[in-house]
Amino acid sequence: MAALMLSGQRDPLLVPEVSQHEVQVRQGFTGTELLLFGAVLDPAGRTGQGYDIVVVLKGPSEPVRLREKERFAGVWVNAQSTDFRSVPSFFAVAASRPVSEIVDEKTAAIYEFGTGYIQLSPSGSINPAEQLRFSEGLVDLKQRQRLYKQNMNGVQISQNVLYQARISLPSNVTTGTYTAETFAVTDGRVIASAEATVEVRKVGFERFVEVSANRWGLAYGLIAVFLSVGMGWGAGRLFARL
Repeated sequence: MAALMLSGQRDPLLVPEVSQHEVQVRQGFTGTELLLFGAVLDPAGRTGQGYDIVVVLKGPSEPVRLREKERFAGVWVNAQSTDFRSVPSFFAVAASRPVSEIVDEKTAAIYEFGTGYIQLSPSGSINPAEQLRFSEGLVDLKQRQRLYKQNMNGVQISQNVLYQARISLPSNVTTGTYTAETFAVTDGRVIASAEATVEVRKVGFERFVEVSANRWGLAYGLIAVFLSVGMGWGAGRLFARL
């Protein structure tokens, strides 16, 4: 009987939600804060079982070429470079406690539980030590741009059932579909996961400019050049009369 009862036990279910499923970027956008919350439901009705929660929010991936600058004859010039095929435009992790206390390094690397575990997909052949240096440099650059972040005490859990985390999006976020993955962990093992999405898109005049540049690139470029030349000529004529 005990064996049958154990075989019928199932892992808990995650029910995630996001405060905003759409973020509108318009003129004067200064960033926003997302509230990621939800519940851990135990099908067996067990109570009091402790869980750790890790939330990973990722923006659209994009290829990136990272160049290293070095000083030559008193001038900064481009030196060695490397390419990454798939770099998240935004990456944030929030956890109920330090990830090192929740899972081992192998599990953290599999699920990208931290900025040190982002899978950047480098391309080409390069010395592993140099590749690591470039990867760390890219992460550091993104962190200084407030696009990569982690908060190892950023998830609050209530009564081992409800959880919530707050992650801020800066004003320089890339538009596109963002995925918020939530993981429930116990005894160093991920026992449940769920995903929610957030759409970040431009609206108003910014949207018009973006669409115009993508659909009619040549015309958009020519108009931009003519406007720049016209404004420069007009400013020159104005100051010539003063």
